[in-house]
Amino acid sequence: MQLTDGLHLAYCTNIHRGEDWAETFAGLERHTRAVQARVSSGRPYAIGLRLSDRASRELIEPGTFSAFQEWLKRHNAYVFTINGFPYGQFHGQRVKEQVYAPDWSQPERLEYTQRLFRILAQLLPPGVAGSVSTVPVSYKAFQRSPDEQKRALLQLWDCVDFLDELSQQTGHDLHLGLEPEPLCTLENTEECVTYFNQLRDIRPDDRRIDRHLGVNYDCCHLAIEYESPAEALARLQSAGIRLSKIHLSNALSVSPTPEIRQSLQAFAEDIYFHQVIERQTNGSLVRYADLHDALATPIPAPGVPLPEWRIHFHIPLHSEPRGGFNTTADHLIGVLDAVQAQPGLCQHFEMETYTWEVMPAAMKQRDVVDQLVNEYAWTLARFAERGFRPVS
Repeated sequence: MQLTDGLHLAYCTNIHRGEDWAETFAGLERHTRAVQARVSSGRPYAIGLRLSDRASRELIEPGTFSAFQEWLKRHNAYVFTINGFPYGQFHGQRVKEQVYAPDWSQPERLEYTQRLFRILAQLLPPGVAGSVSTVPVSYKAFQRSPDEQKRALLQLWDCVDFLDELSQQTGHDLHLGLEPEPLCTLENTEECVTYFNQLRDIRPDDRRIDRHLGVNYDCCHLAIEYESPAEALARLQSAGIRLSKIHLSNALSVSPTPEIRQSLQAFAEDIYFHQVIERQTNGSLVRYADLHDALATPIPAPGVPLPEWRIHFHIPLHSEPRGGFNTTADHLIGVLDAVQAQPGLCQHFEMETYTWEVMPAAMKQRDVVDQLVNEYAWTLARFAERGFRPVS
């Protein structure tokens, strides 16, 4: 939905299964329409669409695409952003490091992203900008060669060229957001600034990058990195990096006592990566590729001060701290405070709690629709506290 000051808010449909277009559309019909009925109050309803490579190929078939356009019109809905991070299967089987492949060193990633923007440019309402979020270049453990790293830089420039031409053809402001994530090529804002400087060094006088390439700021991911929202956002702004989209998301924060470690077993599942960053008592950071790895470390002896663990497990925005489990909601709130102080900071906001299927039962509502309605209630209340309200 549209909020005051030109902001747009949606939930990301990657919470639902959707590996082909038929399954994606079934999720929209079954779940998204039900959420819309309870939160939109008759206003135009925004959809944060997730399309796999396969679903995007099937959607571009003329009859299928026109039918979807008619469906959006009939139901007073619109699409302003697409999640182009997961290329393939995202539910029901092991994802983990596969979610980063193909990365930006491979032509399939560029082709997929261009296809998503062609789709988006035809779905956008007049005057509305369009964003696509994507992988943070690559995953560090892939150990890409220097030639592959250079290819990634060049392909991102190819995407900037493509977006500039498509923006001129359609009249829409189109931009791609690289999404920093722990243990990836880009995992914090300092690495983002360094990488964008490398991109600019390739074409020092080409400022189109500032319009068409930016950062998808995931609150969960940056909180795990122990970044201060004010400092992180200021760093990106000072470097001239566009905030393409903000993912409203929460991580877990715990002090890993023996009891908490035992409870964390319920979160250590085998589909998604749940990276852990440990902040030791001296302030230094230790990174673990997955929660399994952190749980395998020795328990400190009694009396030894415990570190803090921040865990990449997207939990509901409205979750309350309990039983020794805290959240990183303070980071998300800090980001919203920055938007209040500077409404032009970013226009696109997406609630992203995709872990519904693997979430421990105690964290779930009765069904996914109830969960999403509660996400909206919490988020809209936080926006309203800062003067942003839905508009007709």
